[in-house]
Amino acid sequence: MFNRINIIPRWIIFCIDIIMSIFALLISFLIKYDFNQTIIERNNLVTSCIIITVLSSLIFLLLRTYAGIIRLTTIQDTLRILSAVLFVNAGFFVINLFTITYNSYNIIPATVLILNTFVGFVMLIVYRIGIKHTFAYFKNLNIDSKKVIIYGASEAGLLTKRTIEQDDKAHYKVVAFIDDDYYKVKKNIDSIKIFHSSKLSQIAKSETIDELIITVTNLTTDKKNSIVDICLDSGIRVLHIPPVEAWINGQLSSRQIQKVKIEELLEREPIRIHNEIIQNQLKNKRILVTGAAGSIGSEIVRQLAKFNPAVIILVDTAETALYESELTLNEDFSKDIFKYFIADIRNYNRMEYIFKECKPHYVYHAAAYKHVPMMELHPSEAIGTNIIGTKNLADLSVKFNVQKFVMVSTDKAVNPTNVMGATKRIAEIYVQSLGKEGNPQSLKNTRKTTNTIDQSTNTKFITTRFGNVLGSNGSVIPRFTTQINNGGPVTITHPDICRYFMTIPEACQLVLEAGTMGQGGEIFVFNMGKLVKIVDMAKKMIRLSGLTPGVDIDIKYTGLRPGEKLHEELLNTEENTIPTYHDQILIANIREADKNILEKIDHLIEAFNLMHEEIELVRLMKAIVPEFISNNSIYEEIDKPTKSNIISIKSAVN
Repeated sequence: MFNRINIIPRWIIFCIDIIMSIFALLISFLIKYDFNQTIIERNNLVTSCIIITVLSSLIFLLLRTYAGIIRLTTIQDTLRILSAVLFVNAGFFVINLFTITYNSYNIIPATVLILNTFVGFVMLIVYRIGIKHTFAYFKNLNIDSKKVIIYGASEAGLLTKRTIEQDDKAHYKVVAFIDDDYYKVKKNIDSIKIFHSSKLSQIAKSETIDELIITVTNLTTDKKNSIVDICLDSGIRVLHIPPVEAWINGQLSSRQIQKVKIEELLEREPIRIHNEIIQNQLKNKRILVTGAAGSIGSEIVRQLAKFNPAVIILVDTAETALYESELTLNEDFSKDIFKYFIADIRNYNRMEYIFKECKPHYVYHAAAYKHVPMMELHPSEAIGTNIIGTKNLADLSVKFNVQKFVMVSTDKAVNPTNVMGATKRIAEIYVQSLGKEGNPQSLKNTRKTTNTIDQSTNTKFITTRFGNVLGSNGSVIPRFTTQINNGGPVTITHPDICRYFMTIPEACQLVLEAGTMGQGGEIFVFNMGKLVKIVDMAKKMIRLSGLTPGVDIDIKYTGLRPGEKLHEELLNTEENTIPTYHDQILIANIREADKNILEKIDHLIEAFNLMHEEIELVRLMKAIVPEFISNNSIYEEIDKPTKSNIISIKSAVN
């Protein structure tokens, strides 16, 4: 029966409120006269009951005390009832004062009204609480409730408890609060005992716990990982609440309590950047961002917008993505600071027009082809965008006296085993040469339509290098999530493959910081933390979904893809690093490139323009980057200096 009753009709609540008000008045009279009924004048009592009924009806209707849902009674409902009781008794006091003044007739003693105020309020609240708990008891009598631990004995923890207990669709029973504060231990919140966080493992073993909800938003990543590991080992699902500022109208909704994502467990401690230094350099500047609609480029744009630039020029070839960026940015920032250009960085004339039109002070170059297997199949496209596109931008930065050119590179440029990494390394070499030499002889563009750049430049060329970015387009985590949601299997190329990971916001913060501190010619590498074993990450993602690896979701190994490494590196083995004032940013002490390196790059670009075979283009890249040794690729044969092998690989490509 109780499962079918969701809300008690309002007219019933209104009638109960009136009856309670009458009973409260009778009790007040009895208290006043020491429960001696013979002393109470019946006429006064009857008159008082009539007046209290009329006044209560009017005030309760006016303040709508009956409108609240009983089982969801809140502090606002309590305050409304208190106000109603005060108004009713104040009105009665005025009526009684009037009859005393004009008729010398005292209907009710003032003491009774004072008692009635207190007794009436208590009775109206107590019966609501009684209905609330009775309803909850019978509703859940034959239902298995989920046993929950709440991590965080604070106001957020209390609100979380009350929120989940009011959820009709899920039935929760909070069995304990956990907190790091020893002063809270052994105390209670809503009659629920508080334990220290060190007891979590013990509680998990002694109780059959279904879920743990984290309500502390400033937990360190190590602490969060420790909690999650204990819970997953005990078969406990881990959830968390959003920050208070994300609550709906200041109220937490049970729909906002979500499972912990793997991205949150791979994050490091928050990165501190020197906003004042960045602000001083970027304020009122014209800034051009390439790849501005991509994962990294769009976040760089958002972060740049906070530093009050004069204008941000967004350049990308993806029409839809750039349009969506425009819609999103216009919601959060003034649209006057953005200019949008659909353009290909390989098109020198188009980019020259943009530079001439906008005259940027800073260039952040994030446009690139980045997917290793795809570029292994299409080396000419990788050369066109990653090398020639970068060279176009760098040359134009010199021509138009850009103050700083910041290039976003990758850890795959270190000892590259694939075409993509090699093209990014060649781009690094070219940009670094400009940063060191200012105006090398090879600055001239090999294309006949381009004016030769022969003036000196003060442009500072800076390169930033980091690993995989969590949540970026095409990254491993979204793919694993889709595979898990589809029931598996989760596909991994190799059981021993490892990667560095960094979140998009922190990667972009470090790009801005490094760009600010750079003096020209540096390659900045970021502290990427520890290598993460991909299979371990996949297993944890499966367990976070409440499933068991190998039982509910299979893991399948597909073999290394063309050009793929087992372990990524951030520095060449012949390189070391120099510290900076930021503990997360280091300067790579790169060994000197070949003196003829720029001529070799020109030769590669000339071969590209003449549409040479891709096998020949890859061979020229290997001449520029001697450490480029292909792995699991058809281009491995080039690394074997035998004539017959070269002929056979040419025929295979053709």
